[in-house]
Amino acid sequence: MKVNRTYVFIALSSLALVVVLVIQVNWILHAARIREELFNEKANMVLTRTAEALSSDTQACRNLEAGVEAAEIRKIDSLFVHYMTFYNFHIDYAFEVIKPDLFGMKQSVAANNVYNKRLDEVVSKNGLELKLTFPDKRKFIIEEMGPMFITSVILILVVLVMFWRTVLSLLKKKEILEHTTEFLNNMTHEFKTPLTNIALAGRMMAKEARLRQEEKWQHYSGIILGENEKLRQQVEHMLSMTALERGELPLQKVKTDMHQLIRESLKCISVQIEHAQGILKPELTAEHAFVMGDKAYLANALCNLLDNAIKYSPEKPELSVITRNSGRYLLIAVSDKGIGIPKEYHKKVFETFFRVPTGDVHDVKGFGMGLAYVKKIVELHEGYLELQSETGKGTTVILAIPYV
Repeated sequence: MKVNRTYVFIALSSLALVVVLVIQVNWILHAARIREELFNEKANMVLTRTAEALSSDTQACRNLEAGVEAAEIRKIDSLFVHYMTFYNFHIDYAFEVIKPDLFGMKQSVAANNVYNKRLDEVVSKNGLELKLTFPDKRKFIIEEMGPMFITSVILILVVLVMFWRTVLSLLKKKEILEHTTEFLNNMTHEFKTPLTNIALAGRMMAKEARLRQEEKWQHYSGIILGENEKLRQQVEHMLSMTALERGELPLQKVKTDMHQLIRESLKCISVQIEHAQGILKPELTAEHAFVMGDKAYLANALCNLLDNAIKYSPEKPELSVITRNSGRYLLIAVSDKGIGIPKEYHKKVFETFFRVPTGDVHDVKGFGMGLAYVKKIVELHEGYLELQSETGKGTTVILAIPYV
């Protein structure tokens, strides 16, 4: 089984990126734990120094035990302010003096942001404790880590975005390469037939030059001229698509009667319809049929749709062209009762060079540029394109162009 190198590369790159992200996340969490340890150390130092200072004041401790707290609370607060400034510890805090309850139990609550310190037993025989609380501890740690945390998150997001953009670009280029290869194969096939016919007709004319039979000369010259016209149209089509891709296709928009343009386009395919004993039903019923557009390119777009309708129809094609108005748009619906397009390819058929897969059978000619060409022409006229198709039941392509 052949291993696809592209997918192996994507898998290995994804694995490496996941490992890097895991390391980065662990590093951020480790840094947060270190910050919390530093915070706890500072909080304990402030609490310990305050408790020591308070323990050295025997009278203050007695007053606290006796319930005379107002002055002593202010004194404890001033001690906290002093030591927090000394340790460069700037955060909101709350404190209280915990007294033993009737059963001798301490009224303390265990929490991540709460710190307790018992006063010296020599001055506080009843077990007074200082409880220091930091309501904004988590927020404080996050703010301390702010620049590092934000930078890490941004870098992670940038790496993710750039990686997936690279992967998508790689897959897109791979798809384009496959379509280009298919296009070159189709182009070789398309050009080979007319070139062979031209060469054959030329040899036959040279062989019968002495006979000067007018009917045969007209027949062979007709083959050469017809095949030459096919080659010219294919080359013009490819050049137009290249110009469209580059945005270098200037349109000469004039007030155009689309009903008249449709009738002229139908004349181009009437011979093919008659030869195939097909049916063509034009229903040009739109009240507003004038648009601002380039006649040549709009005619090319219509001929492409009609040509597709014939190519993908059975032996006796049934085509219809219907016009109507909807809002400010003129709608032109070109329908056939041909093989249809599977639903999964409805969006892809408008991509350049794309052709609906038919296995190894290439009984329908073309480069896969027709609908892509039509879509770009319609969009340049500020319109849009719709596709309605079902396998085995036919296809309808609707052109919507703003009318005048």
